[in-house]
Amino acid sequence: MKRRIFAAFRAFLALAILAPGGSAVADDTTPDEIVDRARYTVTKIAREKDLRHTVPALLARAKAVMVFPMLLKGAFLVGGEGGTGVLLSRDEAGNWSSPAFYTLGALSFGLQIGGQASEAMLIIMTDRGLKSIIDDQVKLGGDLSVAVGPVGVGTAAATTTAFSADVYSYSVNQGLYLGGSLEGAVIARREDFNRYFYGPEASVEGIVLERRFHDPRGDGLRQALSEAEAR
Repeated sequence: MKRRIFAAFRAFLALAILAPGGSAVADDTTPDEIVDRARYTVTKIAREKDLRHTVPALLARAKAVMVFPMLLKGAFLVGGEGGTGVLLSRDEAGNWSSPAFYTLGALSFGLQIGGQASEAMLIIMTDRGLKSIIDDQVKLGGDLSVAVGPVGVGTAAATTTAFSADVYSYSVNQGLYLGGSLEGAVIARREDFNRYFYGPEASVEGIVLERRFHDPRGDGLRQALSEAEAR
């Protein structure tokens, strides 16, 4: 009986976090709020004491970036973490695309209890990484290699060091750098938010690659990334 109850709870949690096209965590955050909060997350992480050289240097070499301004985590033996964020690509001229919406969810098992909220930035360093995220739902650490981003590396070192992972993750909680890995998390398109923000014909490819869709509400986030990269 206990085993069946545990299995049912685990399945329920997985559906709540990873339901296709739905929010990773049930809340009433609007696309506009996510974009606005993502702008503050970029500024916060780029200014973090141990990251203020490394993150800008990585952004200057990145193919794309994902920003999750609020990842909610809760646990009672079985843990869940998730939230909605945005993906922006960077072209060869250094221009950032408009944001496309994505959802992230992860499950964890073991002795754990409690909850917290954090913010995260995923810096995508390879064409393979960007293509995988755009093409379909992807699992970090499975379909793509993901590692905790380097800390305290000077600008010169960050631009010459050979980084091997497809994605580097950074996260903060109330201003404290956590450095937690998001390995095992699943990332999927948030098509409902993309259509709400840009119109019924909007697609991730059209927003991020073809750049056919644009909304000035995303300009502040794009500017924040450009400023962070130039630090």
